[in-house]
Amino acid sequence: MSQDLIVQRPEGLYCPAGDFHIDPWRPVARAVITHGHGDHARTGMGEYHVARAGLPILQWRLGEQHYHAYEYGEPFRLGAARVSLHPAGHVLGSAQVRIEVDGEVWVASGDYKRQPDPTCPPFQVLPCDTFVTEATFGLPIYRWPDTADVARDIVAWRDECAAEGVAAVLFCYALGKAQRLLAELRAFTHEPAWIHGAMVPGIDVYREAGIALLETRPVSEGGRGADAAGRFAGQLVLAPPSAAGSPWMRRFRRAQTGFASGWMLIRGNRRRRNVDRGFVVSDHADWPALLRTVRETGARRVIATHGNTEALVRTLADAGVDAGNFRTDYGGDD
Repeated sequence: MSQDLIVQRPEGLYCPAGDFHIDPWRPVARAVITHGHGDHARTGMGEYHVARAGLPILQWRLGEQHYHAYEYGEPFRLGAARVSLHPAGHVLGSAQVRIEVDGEVWVASGDYKRQPDPTCPPFQVLPCDTFVTEATFGLPIYRWPDTADVARDIVAWRDECAAEGVAAVLFCYALGKAQRLLAELRAFTHEPAWIHGAMVPGIDVYREAGIALLETRPVSEGGRGADAAGRFAGQLVLAPPSAAGSPWMRRFRRAQTGFASGWMLIRGNRRRRNVDRGFVVSDHADWPALLRTVRETGARRVIATHGNTEALVRTLADAGVDAGNFRTDYGGDD
């Protein structure tokens, strides 16, 4: 068939055959949502078609909406399109969108990663004719270390802070990153981590889904003043990036700060964040994983979205792949 199965509209990526949008950034009648991060899941849609595993996260982030939930791999019909959602390995409940019309198959990846993650099912390679892939870290410099090694480094940093009598405050995103760190840290420590109050609901969602996480305690239970400052000395504290420089930080009389993100691979980003330590942990595909995934899908055509699309498109084109890009309003949450 000649018509593209996904095109750009002012509201977001649109499937004409199915009359639906994928992760639209403006209100639409019918939306297929890949996951619960705020740049992909917004209020104001008429209908939300989602993976069942991600429904509790969307209910937490968006409240009650008109949801239609599907198991991974379960086909459903929207207009003339046969649609199914498949694991993306990004965060709990994240999904790729597979669209089939008259035998032609397009896959929109949403955000994804190829590294193992104990908090969500692994990415599923889907053979397709056209692959719409994210490119958040689409530059050759981005190559991720083993997450277990990073978790071990975080524990060592906490122990160094304990020797100095200071708290180890680690900034990380409240959905996906915090839970992944808590799952990975279980292999290297049994000491509970303290958490900012904004992280409690998301961690509870993961626990209710049966994900094993390190024990946590809300910072609010540690009290305030001099006694509290002493209690947090040598403890690992997880907090969202918005807490950096806020009055909330005053409860830690002395603290070192760290940031866990793929962006921490670049030393300049560590300086801009004004943190003592950077820990490279990403929930997106790195450069080798992007190229590997394109190759494994067997797609004849690739469309890159959000991030460093130019480098990926140029590299694929040089390899003989029909490659282009979509400009989107998605952010770099990692």
